[in-house]
Amino acid sequence: MSHLESVNKHQRCCALHERPIGEDEAIQMAHLLKALADPTRLRLLSFITAQGCEQVTARELSETLQITQATVSHHLAKLVETGILTRAQDGKRARYTVVIPAFDQLRTFLDVG
Repeated sequence: MSHLESVNKHQRCCALHERPIGEDEAIQMAHLLKALADPTRLRLLSFITAQGCEQVTARELSETLQITQATVSHHLAKLVETGILTRAQDGKRARYTVVIPAFDQLRTFLDVG
């Protein structure tokens, strides 16, 4: 393998992107990653994404994951604030779903494969 091939291979395996990200994208991604840097939020997001496009209520999350409803609501609000979840009011219940473009952006950013 030539030196140039070695350098190109090294650059591909270590780069998060084909290009360095700009300041606005870095701020947005840091905000999202900061929100996900919490084990409870990761558990909630993992459960919600496992449901596909189905809506999930805070009560379902609380019962299934055995987390108090107040804690679930607090963490869901953070995930909605970052834009990775949406909240739709259905009478007295709030229903949460993943924002697919935001999730895809996160997945693309973290794809180092």
